[in-house]
Amino acid sequence: MSAGLLRVVWVPGSDLLRGVCHCGATHVADGPIEVWDWLLAHPHGHEPPLPDHASPASRVLPSRGASP
Repeated sequence: MSAGLLRVVWVPGSDLLRGVCHCGATHVADGPIEVWDWLLAHPHGHEPPLPDHASPASRVLPSRGASP
């Protein structure tokens, strides 16, 4: 999951909650379970897309001090 701030806020004058992802996307729901389910599932897709020629293994970076 991406590191970032996830917020759940009450929508004044209603019984609704608004989930706000660190990317700015929002979702309004009746209850906290639905909001948190959306927030925890939403970050899928925040990673940059892979180039057509790259495999997921090619994105792994060596740790510091490791030789190439």
